[in-house]
Amino acid sequence: MSRTNFDQLLQAGCHFGHLKRKWNPSMAPYIYTERNGIHIIDLHKTVAKIDEAAEALKQIAKGGKKILFVGTKKQTKDVIAEKAASVNMPYVIERWPGGMLTNFPTIRKAVKKMANIDRLMTDGTFNNLSKRELLQVTRQRAKLEKNLGSIVDLTRLPNALFVVDVLKEQIAVREANRLGIPVFGIVDTNSDPKNIDFVIPANDDAKDSVEAILNACCTAIAEGIEERNVEKADEKAADAQDEAEAEEAKPKRPVRRARKDEAPAEDEAPAEEAAPAEEEAPAAE
Repeated sequence: MSRTNFDQLLQAGCHFGHLKRKWNPSMAPYIYTERNGIHIIDLHKTVAKIDEAAEALKQIAKGGKKILFVGTKKQTKDVIAEKAASVNMPYVIERWPGGMLTNFPTIRKAVKKMANIDRLMTDGTFNNLSKRELLQVTRQRAKLEKNLGSIVDLTRLPNALFVVDVLKEQIAVREANRLGIPVFGIVDTNSDPKNIDFVIPANDDAKDSVEAILNACCTAIAEGIEERNVEKADEKAADAQDEAEAEEAKPKRPVRRARKDEAPAEDEAPAEEAAPAEEEAPAAE
């Protein structure tokens, strides 16, 4: 069953492309027609591409892997943050930090620095700082939180990238391509789909359009996570059952019972041995 349909995407405005003079010829297979100088995207192909991308995302999530959502447009970043957080996935909605993927260890150092500041706040070290030093550290902490707070749990490179507007986020796409990380992207008529592994042709400027697509994709991710949890629970139950069966199958060693002598009855005391009678001395004559 399809995860979305033509009417839902039409109502969300997913079919609106860019002006004809701004189009990228590589998007020609996904364009249905042109109206009033604006390209119209073929939503039948969009539905098929959403289903294809959603199934792939489901399998990635089922494997316990991370998917990084990227979208820094002002009108869509709130939707991206909400949907990514609902499935416990990292996201970047502020400026893309250059080298975040290709120079990932440096980014992790910045995240650890933020954690160190938090530790200093709790152990009372800040009580010895002047007001100016405290203000500087607080501002630094707020800046790190704004740019990197959403990727605190990302301890290793993500296994996939979901990009909204691949033209605006082309640096992130290039880094992912360089590292061989698959890219899922909402691609408008002014973008190049060649470097995108899973193309979703749709309007990437409207909030409703992005939300409709993310709903379908995040639902698939949630299903993959749920299936993974069920499989883990089944494996634990099977392992416990195997251990119980193995314990029962072990040969039991016979218990040697010690022989007990019959104890004398309580009312009968043991007969005392008669003392030998002393020999009578011979009478004196």
